Amino acid sequence: MRRLMALVALLAAVLVLGAVPAGAITGNYTDDTIHPYVGLIAFYDKDDVFTHRCSGSLITASVFLTAGHCTDATTGATHARIWFQQDAGVGFDGTNPAPSGYPVSSDVTTHQLYNFGFADDLPLPNLHDVGLVILDKPIAVGDEGYAGGFASLASVGALERLATQRGQQGVTFTASGYGLSLSNPVKTVSFRKRLMATEQLINLRSHLTDGFNIQTTANPGNGKGGTCGGDSGGPLLYDSTNTIVAVNSFGLNQWCRGNDFMYRIDQAAVQAWIRATIGEAQWALVRVTNL
Repeated sequence: MRRLMALVALLAAVLVLGAVPAGAITGNYTDDTIHPYVGLIAFYDKDDVFTHRCSGSLITASVFLTAGHCTDATTGATHARIWFQQDAGVGFDGTNPAPSGYPVSSDVTTHQLYNFGFADDLPLPNLHDVGLVILDKPIAVGDEGYAGGFASLASVGALERLATQRGQQGVTFTASGYGLSLSNPVKTVSFRKRLMATEQLINLRSHLTDGFNIQTTANPGNGKGGTCGGDSGGPLLYDSTNTIVAVNSFGLNQWCRGNDFMYRIDQAAVQAWIRATIGEAQWALVRVTNL
């Protein structure tokens, strides 16, 4: 978290206690009612005090994929609660005793948080920014608004063909999450619900990507959207599919109007870590998809 803030700003920032509440994707966004596996995850310390919140995706009934800086032990978090209602926080009126601004309880909980190796002092571009949480019990339809379905993972190396593909401006992705919709020196907008937006590929080969990240851009005037605080860990989906190619990691514009960087999950090392962490029984349930 601190390491990413040093970049200039963190679009996909974890919202820490005392920060402005979060709510949605930026730019030309729309209500996301078609990705029911995308959830809001709030983290708490050993005293059950809210520390921060992120977005993420179910890849099996027991495994939730998010960013490594969300599950980083240095945040002080020991457990988390997850909600899947599209409008998870819209009822908050400023008097809710939960400092997160979201419900004070959840049937979907986790006490197992795993980090691929994210640390504040890691050099760019390889921030190891992938995290996993294992649910205390498998989720069922109806739990905290969960309507069913899981995301799939892009197969190893799936994005490589895009690195040299002509007309990259035609390659689009979908971002989903519960983060801020707008943040600038004058105004912060938060709808407190899951929104989605289309993003456009910029590159896979730069000093900030180099095989580890994918860079996309928000261009509201051209029908595109972006991400902001609270969207960390949310999925970047290939085109309009349910296939995750990366998780929301960081950005370079503190007012949520710049380029987004997502940590790629089509890396062999990342998928080997996921498999080893969740075990063979759960890995057998994960769908891996060729683009």
